[in-house]
Amino acid sequence: MIKQKAGLQIGIIIVFLCIALWHPVCSQPQTAQPNKNYAIVLHGGAGVMRALQHDIPKQRQYKNALLKALSIGDSLLKTGGSSLDAVEQTIRYLENNPLFNAGRGAVYSSKGICELDASIMNGHGCTAGAVGGVTTVQHPISAARAVMEKTKHVFLVSAGADTFARKVGLNTVPNTYFQTRPKSPGNKASGQTHSSPDKWGTVGCVALDKDGHLAAGTSTGGLSGKKWGRIGDSPIIGAGTYADDKTCAVSCTGIGEYFIRYSIAYDVSARMKYKHLPLREATREVIDQLSSNKGSGGVIAVDNNGNISTQFNTPGMFRAWSKNGAFEVHVFKD
Repeated sequence: MIKQKAGLQIGIIIVFLCIALWHPVCSQPQTAQPNKNYAIVLHGGAGVMRALQHDIPKQRQYKNALLKALSIGDSLLKTGGSSLDAVEQTIRYLENNPLFNAGRGAVYSSKGICELDASIMNGHGCTAGAVGGVTTVQHPISAARAVMEKTKHVFLVSAGADTFARKVGLNTVPNTYFQTRPKSPGNKASGQTHSSPDKWGTVGCVALDKDGHLAAGTSTGGLSGKKWGRIGDSPIIGAGTYADDKTCAVSCTGIGEYFIRYSIAYDVSARMKYKHLPLREATREVIDQLSSNKGSGGVIAVDNNGNISTQFNTPGMFRAWSKNGAFEVHVFKD
């Protein structure tokens, strides 16, 4: 009888061990699962773009620039590179291209200089870095990454951010390096003001790598003629940039004040997390909310399954994407 009871107890223990191994009571935090899929999306700003609607050669020029940027990020991801590297290197190219309002080619503030903002976020661990109002950092997106990786902070601004960038060895340049646009008598970029519906140019990128990790980044020269010290949504985590491996990565473009008020980038992730919406529906809802509050602009996003969404409420948004090497590029609504 004793042997039977002992055998029964041992059997029960074995059963419970099997159940625990199959479905642990206290499961470990989920980590991204490696996969063969990768995806990358980028934008170069949104707006009315009247001047481009009938200028086919100019449209082609923008599309070629977007394709070049896309190929940089795609090549990194295809060979197993990280989403964070892909986002940074893609945006660095766009910051170097004077077609866009980011880095070289930025618009002018009311002081007649270029003041640059950028942010980057790693969906693995939700770490982030940002800089605002920098005037000498050649690549603000790299300064944002340095803040994330080399400090305990998230956001550095103005002279402090410029000084930090120099101390960590990032390239710095005279402010005239960024000034490729003509100036009007009021020190504003010719043909653009803070309220111009033709305003576009902010750049951004989101990516999913083969290890299942997400990243997002955004860089901008801000609004033309902006007041001293003005910071828009681009360097603000949750407003212009957001990434979380559990949901999605998002980068925004538009009139930043609206994106800040409604935490647009984070709201996409929140709608997926709490309402269990698919990516496309979540991005559509936040743009609908933006429209209902008289804001304008767009978002690009990729989720942790490689699904892509680009939503905007303006006539055009420079955008391109690649999923497992299949490229697409667009300017106006299809």
